[in-house]
Amino acid sequence: MDISYILNELGEDRDTYFRAVAPPIVQTSNFAFKTVDELRRSFEDEYSTWLYSRGLNPTVEMLRKKLAALDGAEDCLVFNSGSAAIFACILANVKSGDHVVCVHHPYTWAQRMLEVILPRFGVTHEYIDGTDIAHFERALKPNTTLFYLESPLSLTYELQDLRAVSELAKKHGIVTICDNSYCTPLQQKPIELGIDLVLQSATKFIGGHSDTIAGVVCGSRAMIERMFNSEYLTVGSGIQPFNAWLLLRGLRTLPARLERITRTTREVIAYLKQHPLVERVIFPFDESFPQIVLARRQMSGACGLFTIVIRAKKAETIELFCESLQHFLIAVSWGGHESLALPKCAGFPHSAFDPAIEEHRMVRFYVGLEDSAYLVADLEQAFAKAAVLR
Repeated sequence: MDISYILNELGEDRDTYFRAVAPPIVQTSNFAFKTVDELRRSFEDEYSTWLYSRGLNPTVEMLRKKLAALDGAEDCLVFNSGSAAIFACILANVKSGDHVVCVHHPYTWAQRMLEVILPRFGVTHEYIDGTDIAHFERALKPNTTLFYLESPLSLTYELQDLRAVSELAKKHGIVTICDNSYCTPLQQKPIELGIDLVLQSATKFIGGHSDTIAGVVCGSRAMIERMFNSEYLTVGSGIQPFNAWLLLRGLRTLPARLERITRTTREVIAYLKQHPLVERVIFPFDESFPQIVLARRQMSGACGLFTIVIRAKKAETIELFCESLQHFLIAVSWGGHESLALPKCAGFPHSAFDPAIEEHRMVRFYVGLEDSAYLVADLEQAFAKAAVLR
């Protein structure tokens, strides 16, 4: 299916809403029925009709169709946050006594789900280095039912060989879930590589404007419908019509934004790699990246998010550098129009900083839609100030 058709036409029947170019926001909580029998059928199968916007809604339906098509999936659910999508996706695929294998250092709220929520119900987990398929094989137990992946990870960008992991999982009847927030469906398609369920934070590239929060899960119709009838409806974590409309707006410009961000990222990284205060740059498509061959094989691109290691003996140097930036905002997340910087040292007490630990000297950057020369000039002046404390 052509991406231009998906983004601009799929799911949109303009004849039903006055030939308006922009889709409508169907801002309703409830839907009416002409007969009792119609209502009865809706109670029996809420997944196939409009009953109550906690479940299905026409504006959300347009978004679901587009996102499923982008992922090459049969169906899709859209949640009110990425963490809600993770919660439902994992919960729908484990039961008491199960064992989950997860890659090291997943997104914070996936980690919280595994370490805090699931142990209450007798579900255990094990973290592994996901860069080697042998680690998945060694972690297998008779009660392993789920592999949780995130490829690339969002600080040091380790990849998993998605096809190899999915083939191993299928041999043992294990469900695979992959967080694809870094790449979006435009730059990586895990379902084509055999992954069962793909999730992403639509807050990021899909929304693109830093003005809404959402999460997406795509997969087979059977798996999505089962999740809808249980975790989705019970928790009530579906996206609201207005936020769905914002994501529809964001999708219109997604390819153009990724193209611009990709170009700017390359130019900013080229500057950083030659700077004396930068020890190294970590980016999946950089020639120095240890898994560059795998990255090129299963990803069609990478953009925006990368990490640098600063040559610094004390935290104050890194803090001064970040605080001196005028056009990179100090903030979490990524995928919007604005460029961001996130120092790892903000995640622990100042007294715990150890320059011998490389991770303590990392700063994660996201490149937005600004001109590369504008961003490079900002980095240059911030480095100049930080060099005084080095």
